Amino acid sequence: MPTFLSPVMLTWGISALAVAGVITRPFRLPEAVWAVAGAAVIAALGLMPLSAVWTGIARGTDVYLFLIGMMLLSELARKEGLFDWLAAIATRHAKGSPKRLFFLIYAVGVLVTVFLSNDATAVVLTPAVYAATRAAKVANPLPYLLICAFIANAASFVLPISNPANLVIFGGGEMPPLGEWLRTFTLPSIVAILVTYAALAFTQRRTLAGETVAADVPTPSLSPAARVAGIGLALTAIGLVIVSALDLDLGLPTFVAGIATTLLIVVVNREPPVEVVKGISWSVLPLVAGLFVIVEALSGTGLVGMLGDVLARNAATSPAWTAGVAGVGVGFAANLVNNLPAGLFAGSAVQAAGAPSLVAAAILIGVDLGPNLSVTGSLATILWLTALRREGIEVGTWAFLKLGVVVMIPALLLSIATLIGASLL
Repeated sequence: MPTFLSPVMLTWGISALAVAGVITRPFRLPEAVWAVAGAAVIAALGLMPLSAVWTGIARGTDVYLFLIGMMLLSELARKEGLFDWLAAIATRHAKGSPKRLFFLIYAVGVLVTVFLSNDATAVVLTPAVYAATRAAKVANPLPYLLICAFIANAASFVLPISNPANLVIFGGGEMPPLGEWLRTFTLPSIVAILVTYAALAFTQRRTLAGETVAADVPTPSLSPAARVAGIGLALTAIGLVIVSALDLDLGLPTFVAGIATTLLIVVVNREPPVEVVKGISWSVLPLVAGLFVIVEALSGTGLVGMLGDVLARNAATSPAWTAGVAGVGVGFAANLVNNLPAGLFAGSAVQAAGAPSLVAAAILIGVDLGPNLSVTGSLATILWLTALRREGIEVGTWAFLKLGVVVMIPALLLSIATLIGASLL
């Protein structure tokens, strides 16, 4: 068999084509189609055993449960008018200032990401921001909606629960205690949040300067069902912090919270949740499953072992240099395969190498923050795109990439430099 048709090269080639399809969406087909097709072709050609296919799918179980619960909570809040109510309050506090509204949305985005995860920011905050801009009669809502995409990744390593990818980095190893996590990531997180805000505000300054924001926005009444949805979201946030401190999986508690809130609203409204179920973007689940299978197939080619060996050799001689190169490298690489499977892949390499905590921390920052470069870098950004399409708004791959270069690169470099600098003090 020619070298280029060897099982390893075929697996790499099919994986590359599948990821390219996810990124570019040929024929405007959903991202999930390309991820599932790539995984199916790899399995059909016998490039990985069926047992490995099921292993790859099973690796995402906690993520599936987390997403289902969070999407249920978000759709309930949207349908019952909670977002419209919150939007009116935020718009009133902006007092007619586009810049103040921009800052308020960014601050709320930080809180949602930290306590509910970056995926929640994409799923929960995006429709709320769109409602706010509509209530404020904003001509161009995109600058405010961009906040949801960028802060979802920039603030996603403040706490372990802020990004599901944080959990897969340490999936087979020891998750750092919360106190140690805060000592390691607080300063780099502050840098990432501030630099991302400065860069994003700079790129949107002309659009914001020409905007007008309505100051007198009537506040809609809050229905009993909307109150239940709001309480469900608040209790979920508290529960996730507790679960994280206990070093437990996040998926099942989030799923239970979503189901319980749905059932309560069914009782309050006395009607089945048909519209809620129809409004959820279910395609994200096969997308995640397909990506996990592709990563499992790549792992079977020995790539994890090779990367682990390289990481171990360099970390033994120069941990700070290795941390910087690995963190930046993973940050860019996460845009090629999506950061959730990239986190799983990088986490396996870190554990295989027995890499120092500094190297693991830098890689985690790369996995979390690096995806701000492209529209398919993180699951949160894909969920954000889905939420925008629902409102008839399209953001092109190239347009986002040009913005991502300006916003992501300085934030990533300065965050990792802060991490390494703090470790040397």
